[in-house]
Amino acid sequence: MPGVIHHRPDPVPQGRDAAQAPGGTVLDSLGRPLRDLRISVTDRCNFRCTYCMPRELFGADHAFLPHGALLTFEEITRVARIALASGVRKIRLTGGEPLLRKQIETLVGMLVSLRTPQGEPPELTLTTNGTLLARKARALADAGLKRVTVSLDALDDALFERMSDSGVPVATILDGIEAAAAAGLSPVKVNMVVRRGMNDGQILPMARHFRNTGHTLRFIEYMDVGSTNGWRMDEVVTGAEIVRIIDTEFPLRPLQARYRGEVAARWAYADGAGEIGLITSVSQPFCGDCTRLRLSPEGRLFTCLFAEQGHDLRALLRGGADDAALGQRLSGVWQARDDRYSERRGEAHRDHKIEMSYIGG
Repeated sequence: MPGVIHHRPDPVPQGRDAAQAPGGTVLDSLGRPLRDLRISVTDRCNFRCTYCMPRELFGADHAFLPHGALLTFEEITRVARIALASGVRKIRLTGGEPLLRKQIETLVGMLVSLRTPQGEPPELTLTTNGTLLARKARALADAGLKRVTVSLDALDDALFERMSDSGVPVATILDGIEAAAAAGLSPVKVNMVVRRGMNDGQILPMARHFRNTGHTLRFIEYMDVGSTNGWRMDEVVTGAEIVRIIDTEFPLRPLQARYRGEVAARWAYADGAGEIGLITSVSQPFCGDCTRLRLSPEGRLFTCLFAEQGHDLRALLRGGADDAALGQRLSGVWQARDDRYSERRGEAHRDHKIEMSYIGG
């Protein structure tokens, strides 16, 4: 029924004795398999979104990571190759804004040449704010990228420019989305973070715009990521509310998840005009299905979007460690993982969570 969002986890082994599943996939302490690696290639962004990088804290004097501190493309590719051997099947490039990293298409080409133990290439995707996508889409597709996700929080120019604090018009982002689709990076996913009192009036305009386009619009509950965005629970518009709002004009029906760990609950328009997604980390946490490991720009592994600290890989990478040692480190980090912050939000207060602009969404 509209307004009810279901996540249907598959049964998995539980406990420390289930550290590895058949086929070599590494399991964490709660029996969750390692399937996704999200790689942040830069902590820089050309937006100053109020919920992510507010300008008063990320101003002209903010000290970003120096280039020499960033993992090289070769180092990133080496970590990805080792992660594939531990069960990873999907790699997402993020930031900051990943298209600010020079020659990012070269990294794409290096990553798509990798293979799983079964001889399959990883699914490779990228998340972007879309500002540089129109000029980069063809090169990314030619290098082997499969899909892109574009962040767009409003269609109203004044509201969008206020939220992104960028001076970039909405048309620039829409042009990027169309360029990506034309290059074959489809279906394009469009992510909208919904914040009550800010852009919740854009839910229906966004739905109207992206119906019948072949793109998938996904609504994300405003989350308490990082420590700088001034998050308040009363600013969260829940996924159930969003479904009810859209269903009043465009009837919806729920769809089954396509695979374990799929982030968004899927809803189809009853008239066949496409589908939307709901990412409900606040109102209906899906920690039990989380299969994602994150790699920061300078080589730290984070086992949760809401983590306080990471695990250094760069020292091993630059200290002469062989692949076996790197694989043991990566597997050990995952096997010790017990994160379920969103399920424990009321009791698991953290003062210094990592910033989304640093580790990606």
